[in-house]
Amino acid sequence: MNTEINIIELNERIRKESSFVGAITSEMNKVIVGQKHLINSLLIGLLSDGHILLEGVPGLAKTLAINTLSNIISAKFCRIQFTPDLLPADLIGTMIYSIKNEEFAVKKGPIFANFILADEINRSPAKVQSALLEAMQERQITIGTKTFFLEKPFLVLATQNPIEQEGTYPLPEAQIDRFMLKVIINYPKKHEEQLIIRQNIAKSFPKASTILNTADIINARNIVREIYIDEKIEKYIVDIVFATRFPDEYGLGKFKNMIAFGGSPRAGINLALAAKAYAFIQGRGAVFPEDIRTVCHDVLRHRIGLTYEAEAENITTEEIISEILNVIEVP
Repeated sequence: MNTEINIIELNERIRKESSFVGAITSEMNKVIVGQKHLINSLLIGLLSDGHILLEGVPGLAKTLAINTLSNIISAKFCRIQFTPDLLPADLIGTMIYSIKNEEFAVKKGPIFANFILADEINRSPAKVQSALLEAMQERQITIGTKTFFLEKPFLVLATQNPIEQEGTYPLPEAQIDRFMLKVIINYPKKHEEQLIIRQNIAKSFPKASTILNTADIINARNIVREIYIDEKIEKYIVDIVFATRFPDEYGLGKFKNMIAFGGSPRAGINLALAAKAYAFIQGRGAVFPEDIRTVCHDVLRHRIGLTYEAEAENITTEEIISEILNVIEVP
């Protein structure tokens, strides 16, 4: 009975605390046409302190989306174009000798911002990718002998172009696992594209208003952690992750030779966190199985390695995840 009372109270509290989500979405919709999944993914990453890997063809408002979000919450935004000749110092900064003071001074790089758009991350060599991923994981940068902590919130939205792969440096599995979500975005619908054209040829382009600050987001993150997740839901998450590692134990023997490796422990952690953030967006104080199913593809699609046999038979991670969700019993 006490648990039920607490859940009712928690639901009411979350409903009040999450009221700003609708305001953010409304402001985003002033500028971004369609792309509801992209906006939701940005909010999930922001509320659960996770980073996002975005895959989509050019021109789908990736830069505009994260720039708009930074304006809404009065945060610092920086776009970094990754190129083959980029150096780690171009990203994190370096030590510069001052003739006037006769000493070395730190010149901070563009990574010192709240929102980072790492455009075409797979175009830069491994050293630069490692510098970014270290900042993502540790939330700190070391330049010379000095260590600097990055401001909160710190969100990286890295993009990959799925079409042009020549001359790129694919992210290793261990590094790609550090991204909470991998989001696939597609072309807009016909009526959405017509509205996009209309907006872009008008006299003035719509602009989102600033309605929050970074302190509000940090407070919301703490509240997201309080969202209730039942033990049965935890077991459901564990079963989903284990099914990616040992498919034959879950009646999915047909995938045994298709999966090179399954989800890491980060997969389960991020499934739970993303589901909590999604429940918060929906204004609920508890995680439902449907929340897990909603975020599952984005959390797992980059964490399942396929064998050559799977590629030869055109088996995708999307199909494997969908089949796992169909087989695992919902609590």
